[in-house]
Amino acid sequence: MQQLLLLQQVIDYIDEHIKEDIHPEELANLVGYSPYHFYRIFDKHIGYTVMNYVQKRKLQFALYELVRGKKIIQIALDYGFETHSGFTKAFKKCFGSPPSLYRLHCPISLPQKLDLISLRQKQTGGIVMQPKIMYKDAFDIAGKTFESHLERVSYTRDAPAFWEQRIPADEAIERTLYNLLSPKEHGEYCINISGTELKDKFTYLFAINYDQDVNLPKELTKLKIPAATYAVFRTPLVAVEHFVSSIKGTWQYILDDWLPSSHYEVDESVYDFEYYDEHCHDWIYEKIFMEIYLPIKRREID
Repeated sequence: MQQLLLLQQVIDYIDEHIKEDIHPEELANLVGYSPYHFYRIFDKHIGYTVMNYVQKRKLQFALYELVRGKKIIQIALDYGFETHSGFTKAFKKCFGSPPSLYRLHCPISLPQKLDLISLRQKQTGGIVMQPKIMYKDAFDIAGKTFESHLERVSYTRDAPAFWEQRIPADEAIERTLYNLLSPKEHGEYCINISGTELKDKFTYLFAINYDQDVNLPKELTKLKIPAATYAVFRTPLVAVEHFVSSIKGTWQYILDDWLPSSHYEVDESVYDFEYYDEHCHDWIYEKIFMEIYLPIKRREID
């Protein structure tokens, strides 16, 4: 706990000096650790090396500048990047696309203040970064439903990562779906489709993309996901034994911390869902993650 309290000082210091040059030795001195010891405990608790975290945090703050229309070269200089190309390269590595393209997907609020004690209690397994805001056209999925009795469940977020307990281990539903539907892209969707009117039954759909002209067997369910704007969160990179708790903790962080501090509210007319692709295959990657899609709309200002 003492280490987390000291690291919280470091995290706060980084945010308070986000536009300044920040050196790892300076951060180690701030909390009275040797550089070697500081680097080790920072990586252990935060999930990133010190300077990797500093750069990602700078880029998160840069997102806010982007959505406000500031010129990219000015943002680059403000956050310590010497050139436009250097900033663009770092940005693309972090977010997957250049800032000129990503501008449409930026959150409209500053990054939330990080509370390490709260994240530890939620068992997220690390830092949850700012989401990507994206519009997604309507699309079709198909899969198999699994039901059980569970009170006060209306949305996927009410029972996160429930697939682990719900789908029998000896039922190779994933392989069956891919053999039947042959989707263009790999990825599984886990969605609660029970509906708000049901109070004691949870209907869970495990599905993949349905984008080919294939006749569905009667035991499978087809579902159209309507067009919507989503906040897309990645869970922190964790070992497989911490994966489920990381998903649950990330959901809790989104609902308890991110959403109330953002300029968005949940769009209750659209499904929220969990999305799993090859990045959650622990036989390929030492640490894994998945994505959470939360449908959102701009919050009305009173």
